[in-house]
Amino acid sequence: MSGPTKIDFRHRRVREIEDITDIVAMILPGNTNQQHAAARVLLTLKAATEAVPSLRVLEEQYGISHRTLERTRAKLARVGLIECVSPLNKRSNGRHGWRLSSRMGAALRQLADKIEAWREDKRPERREKDERLVGILR
Repeated sequence: MSGPTKIDFRHRRVREIEDITDIVAMILPGNTNQQHAAARVLLTLKAATEAVPSLRVLEEQYGISHRTLERTRAKLARVGLIECVSPLNKRSNGRHGWRLSSRMGAALRQLADKIEAWREDKRPERREKDERLVGILR
């Protein structure tokens, strides 16, 4: 029987995160090959001072298969932990490659703030709007 395949984002799980292995296990549960590849990608990008032009070096250096690396890279990009920079982007100084996303942390903080604001909002018009939205979804 295989393990879970969806991101395990329970609040207790987030509280227990200590290092990169815990983060990749939360994002890629049940697939140790992808967890290993994700940890290598994230550590490589963290150590780089500029965008890394290709992650292919990880295939040879750590024996990660091309398929596993590409699937892992796609998942990390989809989740928002890494981003591809284009030579046309002014922030990349004309370089192409991969880097850690600077937007992920800010987006998660914004999401947490929005959840808190919604939870604290007790205005009658807010309640009415929420009720209308639930009625639409039925």
